[in-house]
This record gives sequence, structure tokens and C-alpha cells, in this order.
Amino acid sequence: MMIGASSFAGSLSELSHEVRSVELYMPKLHVYNGRSLDRGVLATILDELSTLDLITSIHAPYSAYSPTYPKELRVDTSNMGPGDLRLMGESIELAATLGSKAVVLHPGRINSDRETSFRNMVSNLKQLAAQAADLGVMLGLENKEGTDPTNLCCLAEELVAAVEAVNSDDLKITLDIGHANLTCGGDPDKLRTFVRTVSSHVVHMHMHDNGGKWTSTYDGDEHLAPGRGNTDYTVLKEIHNYRGIYNLEVFSMSDVRSGKATLMQCLGKD
Repeated sequence: MMIGASSFAGSLSELSHEVRSVELYMPKLHVYNGRSLDRGVLATILDELSTLDLITSIHAPYSAYSPTYPKELRVDTSNMGPGDLRLMGESIELAATLGSKAVVLHPGRINSDRETSFRNMVSNLKQLAAQAADLGVMLGLENKEGTDPTNLCCLAEELVAAVEAVNSDDLKITLDIGHANLTCGGDPDKLRTFVRTVSSHVVHMHMHDNGGKWTSTYDGDEHLAPGRGNTDYTVLKEIHNYRGIYNLEVFSMSDVRSGKATLMQCLGKD
């Protein structure tokens, strides 16, 4: 069982003592000046990474309006221009350099009508998947939380439809179990059905917890340590022969440690 954690949870050195993988969260690695990649800063991070026994995944830029998210790096996959494609391409290129297990992409937002936004997203994802195929990189399209009605691909069926419309061996699914729990209203039976629906496409996972309902804090998407909300992690057993990363998308080393213990207990793996 390969447990990882996002780079904002702690230093690379700290993470290397607790998990086997780190997800390099590009928008918050401080490697961009505006929209320009600072290759010197990135090289320093990669030098440290080379001294540690950590596998990697990459989280590409996405669309967010949180005050902690750099506005210059907002990318909406249903409304992309050349600059957005370049930004995403830099994450894909980094993944190729590192031999990363996956590059996480967010689905688009509903900008005009749902059908047009979905169609535009699929077109953009096809371009990214073609680049990924050229470089031998796997992309994982993430399900978003249904408590935010502006998101595409909250429902399992729409997420699968997007992946099948792109029709690439290099674009599959990142299952975000916390987002799925919100979409399913904290109902474990609905969550199990969600997981079964996407299971054959899953190449990467995000692990975090919540109360399964909307709140004024990020629409309920609190990114708590697994075990601190009501998500039923045993539903992940519906994904048979999974060999990817269980990435803890939490904000502290204490949450990494407690979340890891919860996953080990629920999934019965070592």
C-alpha cells in the first residue's frame, strides 16, 4: 500500500519519514513568479528531492478563488488559452522528468451552459492527453465536490463520461474520496456506488475527510485527516488490484500521521 502526502503538509524531509510518496502541488510550491516558472527555485527543490527516497505525483494548476491560491495560476480546463496550456504542459514535463506516477488535473467549471463547458473541457483535455502520451505521463482527472454547483465532474457518471470522451490511455481518474463523500451527502451506500462506478478508471487517489455536507468553510471541503469526518474508507476495497498512490491531501504532519493510521486500519494493508 503506497501512502503519500501533498507537499503543503510538511517539508520534503519530514514527509520522507512518514510516507513513500509526495505530491508536488505546483500552485503552492513557490516556483512561479506570476506565470513564469522559476527554474532555479525548482532546481533547488529537485536537488533536495534527489536525496530522499520519495516517489512523486504532480498536482497541476487549477481554477480556485481562495485567498491562499495565486490568482495568476488559475486554470479552468473548460476555458483554456495558450498560456493555460503552457502552464499545464510544464506540470506534464516535470512529471516526465521525475517519472511521476500521475499528474492530477481538475475538471472545468460551468461557464455558460453545462453542455458547452463540458465539450470545451473534453477538447482541452484531449490536447493535454496528447502531450502526456508523447512524454509517457499518466493524467488523472479528479472528481470535484457536489456542494459547489459550478463544478463539472462531481457525479461519477459525468466523470466517467469525460474520460471516455477523451478516449486516451494517458488520461484516467484521480478518485478524491473526500469530494465524493460531499457529493454523496455523507451516505456510505451512495459513496460505495460512486466508487464502483469509477473503479475501472482509477489510477490515483486523494485521501481526506469532511462531514459530508455543505458548510461555509470551502463548501464543506475541509480536507480533514481521514478519521475526523464521516467518510467510509472501506469503500475503497471496491477498487480491485489498485497499485497507485493513496495521497493524503491534508495540511499538517500530525494529520498525515493520523490519516495514515486510519487508512491502514480501514483497508487492512501494510
